Amino acid sequence: MNMKILIPIILILSSGISISHAASFNCDQAQTKTEHRICDQRSLNDADVKMATTYNIIRKLVPMGTRGVIQDQQVKWLQLRNQCQDNVRCLSDAYQMRQQKLETYMNRVYQQGPF
Repeated sequence: MNMKILIPIILILSSGISISHAASFNCDQAQTKTEHRICDQRSLNDADVKMATTYNIIRKLVPMGTRGVIQDQQVKWLQLRNQCQDNVRCLSDAYQMRQQKLETYMNRVYQQGPF
């Protein structure tokens, strides 16, 4: 099996993330308009799980310095996402933008290897 495919699969399985789980957070404890909309809207729910999975994989594969940058970017992105409140279009655009950025990091890992 190709290592580019094998590494993410291993990390997903070992990270404890359930792909079938409803969101990257517990929807029963959703507090904000944003969280409620993500839980109620299937496409946003799926985007949230995909983004969180990609983020967690990348965090484990990049060097420590880059890891800090990615974590800081994630915090800023969450603040931006939360400004959307319950606006589906805004949330969808925010997830698409973040996923593209994370995939850029993933492509670097594919090209240069982890760490």
